[in-house]
Amino acid sequence: MQNKSKKSDDVQHMHLKMPDFRRERRKKLRSEDVVYQIAVGLNILAWTLLLSALVVFHYARPEFITGLQNYWGIEGREVWRQEQLNWLTILLETSLLVSFFTLIVRARRNRRKADHYGINLLALFILSLISLATIYTII
Repeated sequence: MQNKSKKSDDVQHMHLKMPDFRRERRKKLRSEDVVYQIAVGLNILAWTLLLSALVVFHYARPEFITGLQNYWGIEGREVWRQEQLNWLTILLETSLLVSFFTLIVRARRNRRKADHYGINLLALFILSLISLATIYTII
């Protein structure tokens, strides 16, 4: 009788225990972490915005007028194009905000000694900040 009741207790315990399908979070790879993937995506977005700003900068800036152009009487634009300048500031401001947000996310998420801080994000943030400061002093 005692053997039978022990067997029924084992069966009851088997039904109560839920299988654990998720992995331990500390053993999860960084590349599988959703927050890490979002941070990488934002990093790529911020760099794309900066590259787009460089293309817009090329079309917004005044043209370089050489001595040969002056000699032949070829005119060049000596002022900034306002529409492209507006787009340039929007792109740089967005890049600055996205890189700042990503820096905060990474700083709060990185807790291990092996985690990298992301020097490229810091460089992007500084580049965007200096570029905006330069544009605001020119305008």
